[in-house]
Amino acid sequence: MKNKFDIKFIIAIVLIILSVLSRFLSLPANFSPIMAVALFSGMIFANKKIALLIPISAMLISDIALGLHSTMFAVYLSFGLVVMLGINMKKPSVIGVMGNSILGAVIFFIVTNFAVWCAGWYGYSLESLGTCYLMAIPFFHNTLISSVLYSGLLFGGFYLANKLSLRRAEA
Repeated sequence: MKNKFDIKFIIAIVLIILSVLSRFLSLPANFSPIMAVALFSGMIFANKKIALLIPISAMLISDIALGLHSTMFAVYLSFGLVVMLGINMKKPSVIGVMGNSILGAVIFFIVTNFAVWCAGWYGYSLESLGTCYLMAIPFFHNTLISSVLYSGLLFGGFYLANKLSLRRAEA
C-alpha cells in the first residue's frame, strides 16, 4: 500500500514540475498541458484535495513568476471544474478521455471569457459579451488541441505504463 502512495506522490510532483515548466516554453497562446493534468489528476487521485492541488499549484507557481492578473480566479475555477470531470470518470476510456478533454476546453473558454467580460474589457452589454466570446475564438483551437493531445499522452502513457508493469509482475 505504501508503495502505491509513493508512486502517486512522485506522479503528482512530476506533473506539477512539468506543468510549471511548460508555461515557460515558447508555445502558442493557450497551448498548455495543464487542462490535461487537471483531468488526469481528478481521475487518478482518490483524494480530491490532492487532485485539485496539482493543477492549481502548477498555475500558482508559474503565475507568481509570469505575473498575476485580474481573471486568475476564473482560470483556477475552470481547472477546478475540469478536476471534477476527472473525478467523475470512474474508468478511463478513449471516448471518455477525449469527450472530457473537449468539455474541459469548452468550460475553460466559457468561464474565462465570461470573467474577461465581467472585468469590463469589452463593456457591459449583451453585444459586448458576444464580442468578448467572438474575439476569443482564435485562442480556443489551441486550448482544444492541447487538451486532447496532452490528455491522450497522459492517459495513454499511464495505460501503457500499467500494462508494462503488469507484464513485469506476471513474469
